[in-house]
Amino acid sequence: MFEGFERLRVETSGAVINAVRAGKGEPLLLLHGYPQTLAMWHLVAPRLAEHFSVVAADLRGYGASSKPEGGPDHAGYSKRAMAQDQVELMQRLGFDRFVVAGHDRGGRVGHRMALDHPGRVKKLAVLDIVPTRTMFAQVNQYLATVYYHWFFLIQPFDLPERMIGADPEFFVRAFFSRLGSGTLAPDAIAEYGREGHCLRRSGATNGLVQGSLG
Repeated sequence: MFEGFERLRVETSGAVINAVRAGKGEPLLLLHGYPQTLAMWHLVAPRLAEHFSVVAADLRGYGASSKPEGGPDHAGYSKRAMAQDQVELMQRLGFDRFVVAGHDRGGRVGHRMALDHPGRVKKLAVLDIVPTRTMFAQVNQYLATVYYHWFFLIQPFDLPERMIGADPEFFVRAFFSRLGSGTLAPDAIAEYGREGHCLRRSGATNGLVQGSLG
């Protein structure tokens, strides 16, 4: 995946961020969702790189980015902390102002980024998210079944970490089987589960379902 892309590891004030980069033109930052990594963009990024300077990054706690401790209040995995990482990443790459496209978790990070750093975010595309509070306010059996991970991942450390860590690849494959995994590239799914990329350390799971702007 990502043939012709430069592979990067950039140290920010709070984490070491793994990323890939290619193309020329207006800078575009791509942020993935849960439980994906930057690998989710592997078919889209090359086409976007024909028109943009594309940077696809792993959020902290995901993929090959570092996994700092979340802290007792999980602030280490807040959208604000994750957004700060990505702003610093783009600055280190020479991009003071850029376009952001985020999916799911990455969409929430992008939303927080636009609020905290309006001078940095030129445009924002938010994909596949709904307000978390709205969803929790109308929970029924169907929602609890389809989005069971929201309730599972907020359990106290280290219950989710131990259970997912026992077989990360199985967890990821089971997760996507509910969403029609036949439409996803097998090598991408394997990447999501490799070495338990979907979580690490205290707070990496509990922070996943905090308020949509947390």
